Parts: sequence; structure tokens; C-alpha cells
Amino acid sequence: MTKVIARTVGRRKSAVARVQLESGKGEIVINKRELDDYFHRGFHKKLLMEPLEAVGVTDQYDIKINVHGGGLSGQAGAVRLAIARALEKVNEDFRLILKRGGFLTRDAREVERKKYGQPGARKRFQFSKR
Repeated sequence: MTKVIARTVGRRKSAVARVQLESGKGEIVINKRELDDYFHRGFHKKLLMEPLEAVGVTDQYDIKINVHGGGLSGQAGAVRLAIARALEKVNEDFRLILKRGGFLTRDAREVERKKYGQPGARKRFQFSKR
């Protein structure tokens, strides 16, 4: 059994990702499914691989991920942040590279609430003069 090196949490929109980093050969498992089975769009796969590629450790760690809430884009962003935080825990030298790449910054943008008397947050019903 492999030893867990780091456990971290990442959040984006309403998605929460919990990541376990273990020494291994680069396998990524998300909610007990392979990476390709969970994220079908290449953009999402590329997004969560960015911190690993930035520090050059794509095939050194096995990553187990539990993610829930939100949609796939929010989940991919949450996983990306959690992976970056885990890599920082493993090796403090990675911090500068990850910080410059913007991987350690939490994207705080949330959905604005709908207001009464309007169909959405900002959109108004069509105005009629007569």
C-alpha cells in the first residue's frame, strides 16, 4: 500500500475537490473513475494537468480525487487548485513556480443571485412604453 504524501482541498464556484497525493507512476482517479471517463472534454483534462506540468512531475505521483458539487468546469477548477496545493505541501520549492502560474489563487467568482422583478441577476423584462 502506498503512503499518502499530501491531502488538500480545492474549491471553485460550488464545487469542492479533495485530493490525495501518493508516490506512484502518474495515475489519476476521480470519484473511483479514470480521468478520461470522468472529464470528456480535453480542456478540462488540460486544466487539471497544468500544475503537474508546470513543475514537471506528471508521472511521479498517483492522485486520488473526490469531487462533488457544481458542474464539470467548476470541478476541474477545484481539482486544479487542490493539486497545486498538494504539490506545494510536497515540495516548498514548487511554490514560486505555482504562484507565478496562478495555480495557488482561488477563483472567487460565484453566481450572482436572481433579483425579484427580473428574469435573472441583471437581465430585465422587456420595457414597453405603451
